[in-house]
Amino acid sequence: MNKPLPAKRLRDLGITTGTLPTGLWNAITDVPGVRVGYASLVQNTPYVVRTGVTAVWPRGPELWGEYCFAGVHSFNGCGEMTGMAWLAEQGLLGAPICITNTYSTGLVRDAICALAVREGATQPFHLPVAAETYDGWLSESERFPVSTALALAALDSATSGPIAEGNVGGGTGMICHEFKGGTGTASRQVVEAGATYTVGALVQANYGSRSHLRVDGVPVGRTIGPDRVPSHRTMPREAGSIIVVLATDAPLLPIQCQRLARRATTGLAWVGGHGANGSGDLFIAFSTANRIRQADAVSAVQMLAPSAMSSLFLAAAEATEEAILNALCAAQTMTGRDGRTVYALPHEMLLAAMQG
Repeated sequence: MNKPLPAKRLRDLGITTGTLPTGLWNAITDVPGVRVGYASLVQNTPYVVRTGVTAVWPRGPELWGEYCFAGVHSFNGCGEMTGMAWLAEQGLLGAPICITNTYSTGLVRDAICALAVREGATQPFHLPVAAETYDGWLSESERFPVSTALALAALDSATSGPIAEGNVGGGTGMICHEFKGGTGTASRQVVEAGATYTVGALVQANYGSRSHLRVDGVPVGRTIGPDRVPSHRTMPREAGSIIVVLATDAPLLPIQCQRLARRATTGLAWVGGHGANGSGDLFIAFSTANRIRQADAVSAVQMLAPSAMSSLFLAAAEATEEAILNALCAAQTMTGRDGRTVYALPHEMLLAAMQG
């Protein structure tokens, strides 16, 4: 397991995006009860590995019997997120969410099931969410290095409060806009009907061309070209993916969670993602407000009025945008398989590009 060095975030550089206020940590963990855990694997022998697992818990262990409402959206479906059919049909999330590399999706999904059995979960079967992006340019993913123990370590290590970003968890070996990418998070708060609600985003960013990269509308990717920072670009231009997890404490029904998940598309587009043909852009949103108890035949639930959803849509877009940029700012230059190097986004060049 590796512990990344302290990393700067976008706001640490003096760059602010969006109009809405953030939560205390500017992270998905600003949504009460949400916890995030990581397990990272970086090794050079017997083969080169740069990979890991990220785990997101919507609430504590009571989640096994007290479900959240959730919804999913496939902006472009050349990727994998298990459990999407279940969520489209039932709208119920009763297990933590994990994100890893492409070749480890099934194993990590099974590890969530194993954890449910270990914890004595009462439901008779499990269809959990495990999502992926491809880290095979830096990591020998064909060696299947992720183990059940590694996945369980991510699940067991989940905490609230500030969380690591960049080269961590499932994001360890990822590439974004031809810079080192990975894991990022951000949050926004809105006031509706006299109550303050939080929307948090966590992304695993592994997509995009450098020329499309924008920060707060500024086309910085055109300024920081391959002549200034070398690009790894040897793969097809449309290769790449992003997973977005959105959390909120606003009382949303499954169809409203699905609508919220769609708004991650806006934040992705602001940064420069456009859902290319070969991209796996898969988004999930859940609400922690209602507790749907497995044992209850009837549940009393609350829902936010549709007329109040617009502010949450903006919050989801802004949080997604900043989460991607935080992943880029926090990530560090990495050398992986076959001596390949992917360079981090240089902060000083970013600041210069923002100033024109």
